[in-house]
Amino acid sequence: MFLPILIGFLTGVALCLTFGTVFFALIQNSVDNGYKAGLTITLGVVLGDAIYVTFALLGTSIIPHSTALEPVLAAVGVVFLVALGLFNIIKGTPRIAYPKTKFGNYAYYFTTGFLLNALNPINFVSWVTIAAYIRHSLNYDTTQQVVFMVSALLGVAAAESALAIFAHKLKRFFTPKVALAFNRITGVVFIVVAARLAWVKLYEPVTALIHTMTN
Repeated sequence: MFLPILIGFLTGVALCLTFGTVFFALIQNSVDNGYKAGLTITLGVVLGDAIYVTFALLGTSIIPHSTALEPVLAAVGVVFLVALGLFNIIKGTPRIAYPKTKFGNYAYYFTTGFLLNALNPINFVSWVTIAAYIRHSLNYDTTQQVVFMVSALLGVAAAESALAIFAHKLKRFFTPKVALAFNRITGVVFIVVAARLAWVKLYEPVTALIHTMTN
């Protein structure tokens, strides 16, 4: 049982160490608003992962996945990412401060983390692929699969919490100008990811469908 725990934890950590939208949102908010903002985003991310992990363990047959659902999910994700990207680009020089102790702020951070994770089809595919690998290639039984996935979620939580705290420690190096540049870069990353998602999940399937219907 030691190997499923170790490999699962390392898998969760590895999934976090990519320069995706969650990574940039986590670093940005931890620097701008303090580590508590980053930790709250982490909670939202882990909840989104936990939902996908549950689906992956129970089997994709219970998920209403279809060619009609995937473009809808992708479209919502594109709109969300573009909105976040534009907000980061045009919001001006940030005021670097610790977070205010208001429920609304933390609800926003939590929701941001959850939506960035849950609306990313790649994240869903990643967990399903991992579940299939440990089930068919590693021949893990049900208990080992559950232990592996729980360890992976713990790895995600630990890695992203560390990123939030580490980014907060670098707060003194982020002057308003540096923070503004970082926020704008983050905004551009969000829009680029949205464009790629729209191209792969929306433009190409729609183009292929039109081509099929006209021939």
